[in-house]
Amino acid sequence: MADSLKTRVGRVITGSVHALVDHLENQAPVAVMEQSLREADAVIGDVRHELGLSSANRHLAQQQHANLNGQHGKLAEQIEQALVAGREDLARAAVARQLDIEAQIPVLETTLAELARQESELTGYMAALLAKQREMTEALEAFRKSRASAAPSAAQGGGPNPAERMDAVAGAFDRIYARQTGLSGTDRTNTLDQAAKLKELDDLVRDNKIAERMAQLKAVKP
Repeated sequence: MADSLKTRVGRVITGSVHALVDHLENQAPVAVMEQSLREADAVIGDVRHELGLSSANRHLAQQQHANLNGQHGKLAEQIEQALVAGREDLARAAVARQLDIEAQIPVLETTLAELARQESELTGYMAALLAKQREMTEALEAFRKSRASAAPSAAQGGGPNPAERMDAVAGAFDRIYARQTGLSGTDRTNTLDQAAKLKELDDLVRDNKIAERMAQLKAVKP
C-alpha cells in the first residue's frame, strides 16, 4: 500500500488536529462531523480498491506459479520419453526450459509472499477503519439526539484538496464532539499497530480451532 494512503488511514484511526476546520466547529458541528464521516468513507473506498487489486494480483500470481510447476512436471515426463527414443537434442531443450522455470519460481514465490503480506495488512486496515467509522456514526447519532430540540445547522464547510481533507477527519470529529458535549469523542487508542495485533490474534484463534478439529478427527479415525 502506498505511503500516502497508509498515512491517510493512520489519520482516520488515530485522529489529528487541523486548523482548516477550526472556524467551522462552533458554527456547524453536525455539518463538520458529517463531512468527517464522508472523508472517512472515501478513505475506506480507497483502501477497499487497493485490497481488491492486491487480491487480484495474488490470484494471478498463484495461477502463474501453478502453471510453471505444471510445465516443469510435464517437461520431466517429456525428457524421459525423449531419452528413451534416443532424442538427446529434444531432452536438452526440455532441460533448458526446466532451468528457466526453476529460475522464475523463487522470484514468483517472493512476489506471492509480498502480495499476501499486503493483502493481510490492507484487511487489517479495513477492519480498523470500519470500526472507527461505526464509532463516529454512533457518536454523531448520540449528538443529534441530544440536540434534537435545537435548530439544525445549515452551514457546510468547503472542500479542501485531497491532501488536506484527511488531516481533518478524525481530529475534527472528536474535537467538535468533545466541545459540544463535554464528553470524550471516539476511542483515540485504536492505532494501526493495535489493529494489526488484533488481526494476528484472530488468526491465532482460528489456527488453534483448526488444530483442535484435526486432533478430534485423528482421535476418531480407526
